[in-house]
Amino acid sequence: MPVNYVLVERPNPLDSALPRKYYAQAKASGSIPLKQLSKNMAARCTVTSSDILAVLDALIQEMVAELGEGRIVNLGDFGSFRLTLFGDGAGTEAQFNSGLIRGSRIVFRPGAELKQMLSALSYRKA
Repeated sequence: MPVNYVLVERPNPLDSALPRKYYAQAKASGSIPLKQLSKNMAARCTVTSSDILAVLDALIQEMVAELGEGRIVNLGDFGSFRLTLFGDGAGTEAQFNSGLIRGSRIVFRPGAELKQMLSALSYRKA
């Protein structure tokens, strides 16, 4: 399954004086809304599209609660979600305070089948 890409020119993030280089950037071929995804899933099993939407809605609510408590949300073969923090550092542990934390992100770690899909991709210029 080929992934389309475009070329983008970018500076060296470590030294802007160095010449710019071209890098590949994945180009999406569209998106699929949640309702269509649930219909596609319902066609593969005995669960209705409405049931799938209800479960996904409940999953999102549980993920918000669990990630908010600092837990890793492990969804088995699908993968896991966890929080990471970013901000400024301090010279010593004693000098650090929570005001140096500027924000957080949710990081997804794919499961084995998704990782395997990545190794089977091919690429073509869009």
